[in-house]
Amino acid sequence: MMFYSILKSVHVLSIILWLGGMMFTLFFLRPALAALDPPTRVKLMADVLGRFFRAVLIVAVATLISGFWMMGRVAKQAVQAGGSANVPTEWIVMAILGVLMVAIFGHIRFVLYKRLRLAAERGDWPAGGAVLTSIRVWVGANLAMGIAIVAVTLIGLPG
Repeated sequence: MMFYSILKSVHVLSIILWLGGMMFTLFFLRPALAALDPPTRVKLMADVLGRFFRAVLIVAVATLISGFWMMGRVAKQAVQAGGSANVPTEWIVMAILGVLMVAIFGHIRFVLYKRLRLAAERGDWPAGGAVLTSIRVWVGANLAMGIAIVAVTLIGLPG
């Protein structure tokens, strides 16, 4: 039981860091940087996002591993107790959206962020701004899914 509690703590803390970071970046950092000139803004965002994305890479993997491990453990215990391995529908929704969030993060980190870094290195500020807009849209989608996951797991599904 202690191991499950540790996994659940890792899972929840990882999600808090990821969602909180997205919320901070979208609603507080990005608007505050709008007053800066494009070279400063693009370079700063490339640096900030690089640091954040390194952390998210770790917590995204930790979230997937801990989540699937916990689901598997609960299913295994149910089967060993003579029951069925059915997991709650909310957990299935959480898993599907969680995997989708990690896939979107992969696109942001390994495609879009790479373009942002290159634009910053080349001094191509219009390209950097365009990439930042794409990153903002995808991060917004991930934040919306993350909030939906939290709502579904805490409130449940209708019906």
